[in-house]
Order: sequence, then structure tokens, then C-alpha cells
Amino acid sequence: MIERGGQLVLQLCANVQQRTIRPHILTTIQPGSVVNTDEYGIYSQLPDWGLAHVTVNHGHREFARDDDGDGVNEVHVNTIEGVWSLLRSWLRPHRGISQRWLPLYLAFFQAMHNIRCRGFSLLEPMLTLLLISAPRNAG
Repeated sequence: MIERGGQLVLQLCANVQQRTIRPHILTTIQPGSVVNTDEYGIYSQLPDWGLAHVTVNHGHREFARDDDGDGVNEVHVNTIEGVWSLLRSWLRPHRGISQRWLPLYLAFFQAMHNIRCRGFSLLEPMLTLLLISAPRNAG
């Protein structure tokens, strides 16, 4: 899940069923938020969960839509599709990841994406994160 211009939240789920995704959605997305998805049926309960829901129908070759007539296609899933593309590209050189370590890879990718730095500019925020989360010696 990602808020446009906001934070990315990645959750590894055992399956793609409504009862599995519901807790993740409800703890991550504020009630009343507008959620953009494709037409996959798993999202049909979002309005019942207190979320506004709009879809694009990829099956009918609809990828973005301007609902309010202002010339901006505000209904789309391009933001999360871009994240999946980046994630696949980042994981590809590893040529397979153990299920045991996949949550750590996803957490690292999420943290680096949310820091919004690349290359050497990433070093300082990454060290800060490591130092903040390092266990302190009670000594």
C-alpha cells in the first residue's frame, strides 16, 4: 500500500483473501480514505470497511480515469505499479530469495523507499536508522 507522495507499507501475506488482507488494510489506511485499485474482487468489501473505493478496469484496457473533468487522471494504480516494478528490479539480481528472508528484504526495500534518497545520499539516513534501532548497552 502506498499513499501518493506518502509512505510505502509492504506486508507479506499468507494468501490473498479478504480475511487476510482486512487487518493490514484497516491498520494502515485511515477510515474515509479513497483507495484506488484494479477491479480484482478481493477489494469489493473496502466500502463496508469504511473506505471510499474507486477502480480502474484493466480488463477493459482502462488504466487511468479523470472522474471530475479537470483534465487530471486521478483514478489510477500507477503509483503502486511503479513500486512493484522497482521491487522486482531490485530483487532480480538476487536470483531467488528464501521465504525465511523475504520479510527482511521487503522491510529494507520499504525503509529505503520511504527515506527517498539514492546513492551516497542514502548513507546518512541509513546509519541513523541503524543507530536508533541498535540495542543499547545497559552497562
